[in-house]
Amino acid sequence: MAKSLITCDCLGTQTIDAEGLSQATGLDVRPPCSALCTTQLDRAQAALEAGDAVFCCTQETRVFEELAEGLDLPAPPTLDLRDRAGWSGDDVPKLPKMSALIADAMLPGEPEKTLDVVSEGLCLILGPAEVALDAAAQLKDHLGVTVLLNDANDVPDTRDFDVVVGKLRRASGAFANFEVVIDALQQIEPGGRGAFTLTDPQNGAKSQCDIILDLRGDTPLFPAHEKRDGYLRADPSHAPGVAAAILAASHLTGTFEKTLYVKTTPLLCAHSRAEQTGCTNCLGLCPTGAITSAGEHVAIDPMICAGCGACSAACPSGAIIYDAPPVDLTMRRVQTMAKAFLDAGGTAPRLLVHDSHGSEMIRLSARHGRGLPADVIPLEMSAIGAFGHAEAVAALAAGFASVTLLPGPKADVPALETQVALTNAIAGAGKATLLDTPDPDAMSDVLYDAEAPAPVATPVRPMGTRRQITRQAAKALHPGTDTIALPDGAPYGAVLVDTDACTLCLSCVSLCPSGALGDNSDKPQLRFQEDACLQCGLCANICPEDAITYEPRLNLTDAALTQEVLNEEEPFPCIECGALFGSKSAIDRITEKLQNHAMFSGDKLRMIQMCDNCRVQAQFHADDNPFQGGERPRVRTTDDYLSKRRDH
Repeated sequence: MAKSLITCDCLGTQTIDAEGLSQATGLDVRPPCSALCTTQLDRAQAALEAGDAVFCCTQETRVFEELAEGLDLPAPPTLDLRDRAGWSGDDVPKLPKMSALIADAMLPGEPEKTLDVVSEGLCLILGPAEVALDAAAQLKDHLGVTVLLNDANDVPDTRDFDVVVGKLRRASGAFANFEVVIDALQQIEPGGRGAFTLTDPQNGAKSQCDIILDLRGDTPLFPAHEKRDGYLRADPSHAPGVAAAILAASHLTGTFEKTLYVKTTPLLCAHSRAEQTGCTNCLGLCPTGAITSAGEHVAIDPMICAGCGACSAACPSGAIIYDAPPVDLTMRRVQTMAKAFLDAGGTAPRLLVHDSHGSEMIRLSARHGRGLPADVIPLEMSAIGAFGHAEAVAALAAGFASVTLLPGPKADVPALETQVALTNAIAGAGKATLLDTPDPDAMSDVLYDAEAPAPVATPVRPMGTRRQITRQAAKALHPGTDTIALPDGAPYGAVLVDTDACTLCLSCVSLCPSGALGDNSDKPQLRFQEDACLQCGLCANICPEDAITYEPRLNLTDAALTQEVLNEEEPFPCIECGALFGSKSAIDRITEKLQNHAMFSGDKLRMIQMCDNCRVQAQFHADDNPFQGGERPRVRTTDDYLSKRRDH
């Protein structure tokens, strides 16, 4: 049975084409109500009892949830058509846009992957004595509290909570797993009469806690501290802020679900090989420090990761993929909305990507201003940083005329600017823009004033990895184009080899993490497949002759999918057996350099010109054979033992 859409024109302030939506979406779209949340609440009840209904109103979600709870029914899904489409300054039909929004809402969601985190409520409070001790007194009945003071004279005459004296050297970890290192640590000796005494100072003392309440008013203990779960910080001179932090801390006990934002495939990571550093894109982007080097790949601490998504957008190999929601769902969303808009009769839609802050801006603009133009389709992302160049190019190839990113206050704007620049390099100048404003009216003005570029002539919806989708989408956007020049640092391009300098040592082949560089087991040859190249820098870093450089570009020809020969030489025949090994130039160069060396006098120089088998044979039969041992002792027999016994 098709889902039923319960629509409402909100007291006649918007127009709902129920029949057109029903035809465009294939759903049972009911004639619109006018006051579904008040005088026509009986219609909402009937829809809930009938089941399988979607309410096209998010403003009154609480009313519908309470109604469902009273009927002992599950809460209905809701969909915002009014703020995102109905309330608009455009006096044109909103059918294509509403069809796109409905199609997006009907896509099946992906279950969120989470990790259980258990907090026992162990809380460390930092700050001036008067503020920290007062906070401890308020929290002692809810948490296991320890206050760290700097001055022994501030130790209170109470054992309602723990107090220690010392200096915090460092803190690491995250919610339910913080580790602190304290120098000059002194603990209270609870026995004896009079004032409490303290133990001798101890440096480097380590301890664990679940929560850190930082009331110092000093430099935060962590980068992007507002994204570090379990770390609560407030200015000690701001009483409301301190009170809010104390209240938040009091609730941090029990079992919590930590979202796993990304999934990693270490084998694909191009960070390092043989102690040579390659790609560091994600290390420089992570605001919380959750990504660290772990040898040949990077490691992500899921407890510290705040899910900004920038690492996924910048990863050239797919070793890091955003998973909340998955990248393939994001691709399906943009492709589905573009198709629904065009199928409903719309032309040249524009995509507006935003986060929850952007949703609030859209609501304010719709209620008090012009709202969004009828051709601007909003796409809300939990993390706008995860919407990179691959997603943007896929949207343009699917039929969107342009892509605009609307970052919220917590977004990494420089990282988004990099992705926008790469999108424009691939798709064409002006196809992607960054709209960085906190003003809803300014947002609307920019969108209304902008002219939509011409969309792709034949929309496509490719599938696969982010790299594969980018390539196929670029081919659709630039039919007949062979290569597209890209800016430095782009994850696509060619490896250029100086054949005069290259000795075909093939060190680059052994280090290449993607298999873009390869050899030939039959002859000295360096092969290259451009489609697989990540431009990570490893081969250039390892090359002993500095023979490798890069050309950032996107090769759209089929040649990029095949191996081409970058350098090859005549193989050298073994002077003993004739077997081919190595390259002639390399053997000749080594022979020339060592011909006057004392260690290679006489026949030893000839061994350089032998294959492995013949070289071993020559060494074995040489007078100074390094494998030759001393004369083996004669095996003793029974007669030897009996003869020795007779002699005695």
